[in-house]
Amino acid sequence: MSNLRILNGHQPSAFSKGNLNHALVARSRDQLTQADATVRSTTIADGYDIETEIANHLWAYTVILQFPVNWMGLPWSFKKYMDEVYTAGMGDTLDLRYMLSGTFNAPKYAFDDPAQAFFKGGSVDDVLRPIHLTMAFMNATPLHTFAAFDVMKNPTITGDFTRFDAHIAHHLIQDQIHIAG
Repeated sequence: MSNLRILNGHQPSAFSKGNLNHALVARSRDQLTQADATVRSTTIADGYDIETEIANHLWAYTVILQFPVNWMGLPWSFKKYMDEVYTAGMGDTLDLRYMLSGTFNAPKYAFDDPAQAFFKGGSVDDVLRPIHLTMAFMNATPLHTFAAFDVMKNPTITGDFTRFDAHIAHHLIQDQIHIAG
């Protein structure tokens, strides 16, 4: 297995303590560690050192960006992290893969359906396009995005965990075994 970074981009607030995003980070870290990956993680709200974060990105083969989708994008503290870390490290060439893992309050049926008025047929990746563009600018290659839906109004956490575990196993662990073999 290889070196993986996990960024927990949840910004705690009175209405959202971040339990789901923390749990998804812990699940991915545990599953990847059991598959012999070396994992380093940062909880952005706890603070970080820019130079250490740059070094960790250069060290990693894959980075997971775990975050709640706030107003169709990243929480402000995660955006600040990207502004600070990626701007400071732009002289360094990143050559890594990344996986977006977002928690949405929108229901799954709101996506990929032209009959739905709000997203008008747009996918999760369409909504997250600015993040994908940022990562492309940093020379990073996308892996399949994971999304948990309706996490506040109609949560299905057990099902989300099952899907997430399968997603990590398929897109990170099995893929790594295939690359190494």
